[in-house]
Amino acid sequence: MSGGRRRTRRGVATVAAVLALVVVASVVWGFRATAVAGFGVRYATPLTLAALCGVLCERTGVIDIGIEGQMLLGAFVGFFAATTWGLTVGVVLAVAVGAVSGLFLALCAVTLQVDQIIAGTALNIAALGATSFLYRPGRSLSGVVPNLEIPVLSDLPLVGPALFSSAPLTYATVVLVVLLQVALFRTRWGLRTRAVGEHPGAADTVGVDVTRYRYGNGVLGGSLAGLGGAVLSLEATGTFERGMTAGRGFLALAIVIMGRWRPVAVWVAALSFGVLNGLVNQLNFDKVIDVPPQFVAMVPYVLTIVALALFAGRVRPPAAAGKPYVPE
Repeated sequence: MSGGRRRTRRGVATVAAVLALVVVASVVWGFRATAVAGFGVRYATPLTLAALCGVLCERTGVIDIGIEGQMLLGAFVGFFAATTWGLTVGVVLAVAVGAVSGLFLALCAVTLQVDQIIAGTALNIAALGATSFLYRPGRSLSGVVPNLEIPVLSDLPLVGPALFSSAPLTYATVVLVVLLQVALFRTRWGLRTRAVGEHPGAADTVGVDVTRYRYGNGVLGGSLAGLGGAVLSLEATGTFERGMTAGRGFLALAIVIMGRWRPVAVWVAALSFGVLNGLVNQLNFDKVIDVPPQFVAMVPYVLTIVALALFAGRVRPPAAAGKPYVPE
């Protein structure tokens, strides 16, 4: 087994152990463990989709700082389309606007060779400004995306209500995690994607179209970020508010690092954020700890700083990430 794969499995095992510890502590101390687990899954779903966007882009050498803006656009377009034409159309258009934003970033990073950090930051600012300007209060959905219970599995203690009594987009996220894990490490497309992100010159030499892969993964990643925004407005809250992504796109970038650019590990890392955040909320709700809600809202960002301090120096990103490629 290679050292990188061994380190990845060790990192996933560590995060999984933290999750298990939180769950066991919840049960032993008498807290609402089911509520904590359910909150964790709901919180992790949009983060996972956003982080998968980061994985796909960075695996081909493009750093997507614009995930926050892509999610915000997806949430905005998805919500207002859903209030006009229904939930299905809202989800489809959220994915579409995410794909368009991914195409824009690919155009900037690959063809125009604009600094990728600046291009992503510009997208974030533009998305915040446009959605704030176009937002009109007063609209509401007739209902959020309904939960679907899987017979037998939804009756399992703790895990059942959290994982198997969820909305369709949550199930779709789990399926996407598995599919992308297999695709990245068991298919020709995945091999070429990783080659483009590690050594685009060598990939180009053997006939891999670097530009096509960077564009393709950018569009696919953007569509996932847009879907993550739709989860926020259509599944989690049933409404849209200005700046409702609240930094989740940047949390996703930290989760990409924690997950070592591997979809399954990214999902586990997102779940750890969700469960720990849910535990703190539940402790505060049950008056076990009594802190202002502003401090509870800080938890995800404190966890991000801790995660980056623990993981950033121990992982190696794709070698070509952030570097434009000019064919010789």
